[in-house]
This record gives sequence, C-alpha cells and structure tokens, in this order.
Amino acid sequence: MTERRREADPTPGRRGLGGWLGVYARGFAMGVAELVPGVSGGTIAFITGIYLELVRSIRGIGAGLVRQVGQGRFREAWKEGNLGFLVVLGAGMGTAIVLLARIVGWLLEHRELQVWAFFFGLILASVWFVGRYARPWTTARRALVLLGAVIGAGVAFLTALALPVTLVTIFLGGAIAICAWILPGVSGSFIMLLLGLYPAVVGAISDFNLVILATLAAGCATGLLLFSRFLTWLLERRYEATLALLSGFMAGSLFKLWPWYVPVAIVDGKPMGLRLLGPGTFEAVTGEPAAVASVVASMVAGVAVVAVLEVVSRRGRGGKPAMTAPAEPEPSLG
Repeated sequence: MTERRREADPTPGRRGLGGWLGVYARGFAMGVAELVPGVSGGTIAFITGIYLELVRSIRGIGAGLVRQVGQGRFREAWKEGNLGFLVVLGAGMGTAIVLLARIVGWLLEHRELQVWAFFFGLILASVWFVGRYARPWTTARRALVLLGAVIGAGVAFLTALALPVTLVTIFLGGAIAICAWILPGVSGSFIMLLLGLYPAVVGAISDFNLVILATLAAGCATGLLLFSRFLTWLLERRYEATLALLSGFMAGSLFKLWPWYVPVAIVDGKPMGLRLLGPGTFEAVTGEPAAVASVVASMVAGVAVVAVLEVVSRRGRGGKPAMTAPAEPEPSLG
C-alpha cells in the first residue's frame, strides 16, 4: 500500500470559517475559468485539491437524497449530500461570473494573448502537479497519458459539426457538455460549439425559451449525475491510472491554449480548429505584435499560481498533498 493510500479521505467531515471561505474562493476561481472559452472549471477543482470531494458530492445526489427531503429530513439530507459544500462552491462560481464577466470579456478582447498564455502556464504546471500522483510510472500508465494527450489534442483541432437542433440533440448535447465541466482541460461551451448547438442555446437564453432551456437542464443533470458516478468509480478503483489519463488529457489541451495561433474557421463568431504558430510567424501572418515578453510573463504567472495553490493546500491539510487518494485501499492498474 502506498503512502498516498494511507492518507485520510480527502472529503473533510467538518470545516471552520476558514475552510468555508476556502471553498468559496475555489468556486470563485472556477467561475473565472468558466468565463474563458476552452478552460474548464474542473481544472481549478483539480489543482486546488477539491476534485474528489466535488465528484463524490455530485454522485451523492440521487433518489435517496430526494427521498430524505420528501420526508422532511432536511438536516440529514444536507449533511449526507454534502450540500453545504456544493452550495458554497456554487455561490463562489456565481459571484465570479456576475462580477467578472465584463472584465474577462475586456481582457479577451484587448489582452487575448496574455490571457491564453496565463492559462497555458496554469495547465502546464497542473500537468506536472497532477502527474506526480500517478506514480509509479508503469507502461500502462504511460500509455494512458499518451491516450489522454491524443484525445485532448484531437478535441482542440476539431471543427464544428452541424447537428440538427431538436429537443433530442439539445438533451444529448447538454449531457455531453456538462461532462466537460467536471473534466479538466476543456469547457462545456466549447463542446456545444463543436456539436453545432451553441447558437441555439444562446438564442434560447436570450429568448427565454423554457422548452429548450428545460431540455438542456435535464440533459445536463442526467449527464452530470451519471458521469460523476462513473468518474468516482474510476477514482476509487483505479486512482493512479485515472490521474494518468486526466493529466494526459490536460497536456493535450495545451494545444487549445497556445497563445500564437490562427483559427482554421470561424463558426458563429468563435474560432474553430487551430493552426499553431511561432511568435515571428504570428506577426507575419496576422500583422499583430506577438508581445513575447508579456506573454512569457503571463505563462510564468500561471505556473506561479499553481505553485502557490499547492503550498496553501498543503498548509490547510497539515502538510499533506492536495491530491490524496481515496481512503479505500483499492488495487490500481499497472
């Protein structure tokens, strides 16, 4: 049994005020990430050490919890479903989206290279950070990293499909896109763009089309509940192997975050498909400055954020790493 498997379950039983403020701050950071197209809030949950708690809490929402609420056992439901964690995390995300949507939009319009560079550095450091917990590096785990990287890179280079907009495709699109929210490396809005459903969803929000919005919400809820169970099952039984796959997936997503690129196509005002460039070629092709110094500084800042988050997470856990394995000593792949 490895040291990682001797550590306590990462889901804390009780939190003080500082702990709840930490959850709120993590939710805030996840909300900021979700404002950037192509960046997943799941990545922030991953590197701040709440990923396992998040997927387990989502998994806990089911018929049993609904039954407890229906019977008036609200306190039991609140505790067993870890609903306080989900509510505070969601409040942090909502605050970030409300307060910073315009700021992030301005940065993407006027400082796009630096924004992508910052998240490139953040994900680059996260790959190393998460990859350490997949050790020892067996042949099987190396293959999983490669598989994840191929999938992540493949998603970055895909162009949009043209699915018909029906209630069935909206439901399925929501179920697939919500999985991207919980996975590190790619955002749900990007998945909706790939499926060709993004304009329909945006239009439904603008027009307040309750039928489409309810169908989308049902798809999201179904996908999230099912996928969280599958992901928790993987983490509890194949912890290191799952981290190897996810770290590879994040590595592949770096192609999507490379700051110097030109899109292969524009779909509904959003770039789809990538042609990656060096700084000099970027200037020659686009006629815009590559801003190498500020871009590199932004990458370093992204790496620094991950380093600081790990230090803070360790202190909050008494020196233990943020990404701890499940308490159950389940066998691992490889």
